[in-house]
Amino acid sequence: MSRTIGIGILGLHEGRTLLVALNLPEPPPVGENPAAVPRTRYARAVAGCDLRPEKLAEARRLAPDLFYTTDYAAMLARPDVDVVAIYTPDALHGQHIIQAFEAGKDVICTKPLVNSLEDARRVLEASRRTGRRLMVGQSVRFFEPFIRQRQAFERGEIGAVELVDAHYIHRMDWYYAKSPWAVASTDWIFLGVSHPLDLARWYLGPIAEVHAYGTRSALAARYGVQSFDIYSVNLKAVSGQIGRVLGHYGLHELPSARNAIELMLYGSAGSSLAQYHDMRYLHTAPDGTQIVEDPLYRKRAYYFNNEVHGMHYGEFANYADAFARALLEGTPYSPDLIEGLETVCVMEAARRSASSGGPVAVAPLLAEIGLG
Repeated sequence: MSRTIGIGILGLHEGRTLLVALNLPEPPPVGENPAAVPRTRYARAVAGCDLRPEKLAEARRLAPDLFYTTDYAAMLARPDVDVVAIYTPDALHGQHIIQAFEAGKDVICTKPLVNSLEDARRVLEASRRTGRRLMVGQSVRFFEPFIRQRQAFERGEIGAVELVDAHYIHRMDWYYAKSPWAVASTDWIFLGVSHPLDLARWYLGPIAEVHAYGTRSALAARYGVQSFDIYSVNLKAVSGQIGRVLGHYGLHELPSARNAIELMLYGSAGSSLAQYHDMRYLHTAPDGTQIVEDPLYRKRAYYFNNEVHGMHYGEFANYADAFARALLEGTPYSPDLIEGLETVCVMEAARRSASSGGPVAVAPLLAEIGLG
């Protein structure tokens, strides 16, 4: 393509990962000769914005030719910024998205898209008013095993999905140290559980009802966390299909047999399991043989910069390039704003259900934000 999409990155802590993914060549696989291979074809970073001078200095060292500023409005004013990629604290997402829309920019926003129905309503109204588009940066969808699992599903290898089982399990004391706002200004249903809820919603489609339970771990009590940090969520789709999502963010250690994020699909023609941090995709062949695909050593450079379990370089590059290509070609992409807002309503339903102990219907929440 003769044109690429210029991306301005807001928030250079997590956003640093996207900056590296877009601007520094993919490292070669271990043991192979160096080669400057870009991760993206359609997207490039052109600007970075952060309130912290040390984050700007670090980004400038990695990619010196970009425009850097502490002033969000200055970045929004730049004509070379086509898309703003937002990696700020959850409670700020809504306002930052609206500012980008009103400046004529499309948006990539890291998960969770927003963490309140009021922000969901305001973002939807702003999108309708301005005509701007948004992709939710649900990175797990763009990690190798989950890509392979989805492709197999779309080829019909799993058949009709009959049950979805997803989890995200991770010790999070390091996160409280890095992002102290998480202790009191959001809920783990929007933070961690947004990953497996999005995966379940991806396969189940629109969700009709949620029944969830929550409790707090000893780790959460020690840090004074306001929300539950252990969740068990049952989902019933509009189609009648069902699923289960688990989240636990205060565990001591995770046995090596399990991965931090897993998605198990039980289908009418087969079953499959995708895993993260490991890069395994396990599935059953038509004759019942189990097949294990493990491209970690080949793909480590792309996804982790040859770190064993590093940051999300490959996933961020994948979703940025997918969105940029869709904008250039006028084609669909996922998760888009509507799908993202539907997932936010499922998250809120789970939060309310865990608080009340009873099931919560999703349709009234959709109506509340303007999607009824």
